[in-house]
Amino acid sequence: MPMNPSPAPSVAEQLALYWRLMRFDRPIGIYLLLWPTLWALWLAAGGLPPLPVLLVFVLGTVLMRAAGCVVNDLADRDFDPHVARTASRPIAAGLVAPQQAIRLAVVLALIAFGLTASLHNVPVLYWSVPAVAIATIYPFMKRYISVPQAVLGLAFSWGIPMAYQAVQQRVPLLEAGLLMAANFCWVVAYDTYYAMADRDDDLKIGVKSSAIFFGRYDRAAVIALQLLALGLLLTVGLLRDLAWPYAAGLAAALVTVLHQAWITRDRIPAVCFQAFLSNNRFGALVFVGLLLALR
Repeated sequence: MPMNPSPAPSVAEQLALYWRLMRFDRPIGIYLLLWPTLWALWLAAGGLPPLPVLLVFVLGTVLMRAAGCVVNDLADRDFDPHVARTASRPIAAGLVAPQQAIRLAVVLALIAFGLTASLHNVPVLYWSVPAVAIATIYPFMKRYISVPQAVLGLAFSWGIPMAYQAVQQRVPLLEAGLLMAANFCWVVAYDTYYAMADRDDDLKIGVKSSAIFFGRYDRAAVIALQLLALGLLLTVGLLRDLAWPYAAGLAAALVTVLHQAWITRDRIPAVCFQAFLSNNRFGALVFVGLLLALR
């Protein structure tokens, strides 16, 4: 006899699946995207930015990260079932249909665009277009380029010029460029730790990552990128003549870098993932130093 079809999920169950699909149960990506945006907002304003601008950027960060996660899972729906850590994701597990996910991503992006439009700053809207384009193409890059983390670094840095434009009505090329370069290096570094946790699975299914590209020099590359990021952040502080708490925040972030390097010496996947997660502390320490320096 034919089996009875599974009952359709309730509204609560469907919302729970969407919550997981947007990765709200794992907010580390929100924090890692938000910290550099907050750095830029505080530097652009010389302290607390206008509250409407701050609110738009915080909410926009949350929404665009959620949309990015949905697009990522759509792009990886043929790969995720073969990776232990991602096999239970809603699309990979067949719990959310691709068409549903596409509609969700579009709604999230439209809400984020509406928030940005509420600032009544047309150049910020112009800056948002490449931001959406880069975030959309990133999930597909692991098929084509050896270091797809470079595209992620660009995507996670695009909020910086948008923040300057929203606060100052311009983008100071030197300061914003240094901040973007610092964040780019940091993103590639921490996402390499993430990739180190998945390296064996990625090799099996044939996708590319910085961990595979750097090979046995993976930790050396991560440390070099993190030190370069700190050097660029220090340069920003020197150019702005920021008070000593900023340097103290960078020094504390350096301790986090050294701790990550030590615990990942054996390249144990679970420990590499913990090193990735601890970059939330790195971003927070830089922000707290900046916050105290600009009081």
